Amino acid sequence: MPTDHADAGDGRDAGSGDDRRVDGEGTVIADGDGPSILVAGDTLVDLVPSRPGPVGPDTSFEPKFGGSAANAAVALERIGLPPLFWTRVARDDFGAFLADELAATSIPADLVTRDDGARTTLAVVTHDEGGEPTFGFRRERGADTRLEPGGVPDPVLERVSWVHTTGVTLSVEPSRTATLELMARASRLGCSVSLDPNARPEMWHSDEEFGAVVRGALEHVDVLKANPGDLAAAGIEADDPAALARAVTDRGPHTALLTLGGEGALARGTDASPVPGVARHPGYDVDVVDTTGAGDAFLAGALGALSAGVTDADRLLAVANAVGAVVTTRRGGTSALTGLDPVRALCGSVPWA
Repeated sequence: MPTDHADAGDGRDAGSGDDRRVDGEGTVIADGDGPSILVAGDTLVDLVPSRPGPVGPDTSFEPKFGGSAANAAVALERIGLPPLFWTRVARDDFGAFLADELAATSIPADLVTRDDGARTTLAVVTHDEGGEPTFGFRRERGADTRLEPGGVPDPVLERVSWVHTTGVTLSVEPSRTATLELMARASRLGCSVSLDPNARPEMWHSDEEFGAVVRGALEHVDVLKANPGDLAAAGIEADDPAALARAVTDRGPHTALLTLGGEGALARGTDASPVPGVARHPGYDVDVVDTTGAGDAFLAGALGALSAGVTDADRLLAVANAVGAVVTTRRGGTSALTGLDPVRALCGSVPWA
């Protein structure tokens, strides 16, 4: 696969100090006060309809920056925690759009690879009247499927404390092997590893494959963020959210974060977790326009709280739910998340600011 490092931005790193060093290929190897979180995974285009409900002759679609990992990375940047971001972006017109969107953020460009042989994956989004999205994917030769093992060097992992991954890149090769290799290596080097299984049946050959891969990955996962549907698809079920969270932590992760839609969220941590015990938060009453990216934003808020040393699960959920709620108030995965003020309006102060 012919590739090179991203050339769409200036490679700036708003979170880095003056002692930033790179190797001969431009990869960050030391970053002083640089990012403590690395996000790995998919960047794609969401084609978002102009109105909710069934598609009709008067429906138009607008391209929006998207992808499970990309939404989480940009959400972190919007709340003042720009991460490192390992992803691939095609050189077609949609890829240029995505590269420009990334270049407009303070996310470092060091681990963003442009892929000459790929196309941009498209997610065609439709909604019901309540704003709940359904996705149809156009993914052949998608750049998000072509992550390669070893794409994040050990010196980079040694500079971060958190690595977040997504089930989207676990669905096909070579990205599956690349993601699993990164998770194992990050865990071995002392990073905390989080995973959002993000069940998308149309991306997988079968539910059985999805379940086997996700369950197998849990040995390297510290924090699992999921909804009950994700876990059911992975073959992990229980009678209620608290029991479901325990079923997760019984499989290896020390922390389970369950998003429950209109019923808020639940956290369960073992004694090894930074947030031990069980907590539940009801969420916030906002005018929901589009829930696309809400789970990714919730995850960003949770990682922000954990990386800032939060040890109270109630506080973690209050912050994570606030970040997730804000993004539902406009169309697109991160459009409404313009900074910390709308988050503070819901949950008060945030622990990293």
